[in-house]
Amino acid sequence: MYLQRALRPTLELALRSFPAVLLTGPRQAGKTTFVRHSLPNASYVTLDDPVVSAFARDDPQGFLQSHKTPLILDEIQQLPELLPFLKVAIDANRSQKGRFVLTGSQQFALMQGVSESLAGRIATLDLLPLGRLELGHHAAPSLAETIWRGGYPEPVLAPSMRSLWIVSYLRSYLDRDVRSILKVAELRIFELFLNLVAAHHGQEVNRGKLASQVGISQPTVKRWLNVLEASYVLYGLRPYHENLGKRLVKSPKLYFLDSALPCHLTRQPSAVSALAGPLAGALFEGWCVSEAVKLYAQRGDEAALYFWRSHDGLEVDLLAVAGAKVLPIEIKKTSSPTTVHGAGLTRFCQLAGSRAYGTGWVVCDIPRSTKLAGGHEAIPWREFPGRFATFLTQG
Repeated sequence: MYLQRALRPTLELALRSFPAVLLTGPRQAGKTTFVRHSLPNASYVTLDDPVVSAFARDDPQGFLQSHKTPLILDEIQQLPELLPFLKVAIDANRSQKGRFVLTGSQQFALMQGVSESLAGRIATLDLLPLGRLELGHHAAPSLAETIWRGGYPEPVLAPSMRSLWIVSYLRSYLDRDVRSILKVAELRIFELFLNLVAAHHGQEVNRGKLASQVGISQPTVKRWLNVLEASYVLYGLRPYHENLGKRLVKSPKLYFLDSALPCHLTRQPSAVSALAGPLAGALFEGWCVSEAVKLYAQRGDEAALYFWRSHDGLEVDLLAVAGAKVLPIEIKKTSSPTTVHGAGLTRFCQLAGSRAYGTGWVVCDIPRSTKLAGGHEAIPWREFPGRFATFLTQG
C-alpha cells in the first residue's frame, strides 16, 4: 500500500528548478518507493547492487551514458566517487532540469561529497518517517498508540509486526550505517550508548554524565551524538539563539525522531505502559517535536525549532520560527490545562514583543480547543500537526 507523501509538491518544484535532487533520510522511511512512485517513467538503478556498483566504479562515464534521464540513483552513499562525474554530466547541459534524482540513507561522507562536487547544481530534500497528516485514516486512534507505533511505514501499516521490525531496523542500522564509521570493537559500546541516550530522551545533553556512564571520553560522546543526528535517529533541539531574559542554557535537548525507537530501547512493555510511566512526558514532547520537524522538511525547509528558559526558571518547551514570527508552544501530557501551563508562554511573549506570533499554544490531551488566561490556547494533540502546518504557511 502506498501513502501519498506531503513532500511530493516540493520534489516537483525542485525538479523544475535544479538539474539534480538529492533525497536523504533514515533507512526504511520510504525514499525509494517515493521517488519511483513520483517518477514512474524515470530510469532506476540501485548502487546496493554489486554488479551495478562495479560498473559505475570502473567506468563512471560509460555508466551514466548507458541510462536515459531522468535517472534515479538509489543509495548514492555507496559510491560517492560517482559525484564528480555527475557534475561533468550536468555541466554538459546545465540548463536541463530534473535529470538526476539521488537517494541516500546517511549524511556522513555523502553531504561533504555533494557540497564539494554539486554545489549550486542540486537541491537537497529530507524524507522523514510518516507524519500524522500523511497517515490520514491509517493514523492510530489514541495518543498512546500513536507514540507506540511511530511513523515508519511498515510498523504503522502492520502494527502486529512492530517489535520484530524495530529489532531488524536497529540491527540493520548498526551493521550498515554505524559500522561504516566506527571500529568493530566500538559497536557493542555504541549499542549501550544508544540505549542510554534513549533513557535521556527529551533531556538536555550532559556529555560528562554520558561519558562516565558508558566509560568513554567526552569527545567520543560528541562524535557519537553527531552520528545519531546525521543518520536521522536523533534531533537536537537547540536553545533559542536570541538573548531574551539572559539565556543561560547552552546544551541542546535530544529527541528521537521516531517515537517507537525510545519506547523499544527503554523496554516499554506496551503502549499504555509507555504513556503511564516516567518517560510519558518526554515521549509526548518528542512526538510533537518530531511532527514539527517533519512539517518543515515537507516544505523543503530546515527546521527552525528551539526551546527557551528564562533567567528565573520559566520555560517554553518549543519555539517555532516562520518568517519573522516566533510561536511559543508548551507540551503537557494533561487533560486539564490551567493558567500555570501558560506562565512561560506569557513571559516569552512579553519579552519577544512583536516577534511573537500572537499568543502561545499548550498542546495537551483534551478533546477540543479551549482558551486559557493570558490569551493562550490549549489545543488537542490531534489538531497540532494541522495547526502547525497552517502556522508555517502564514507565519
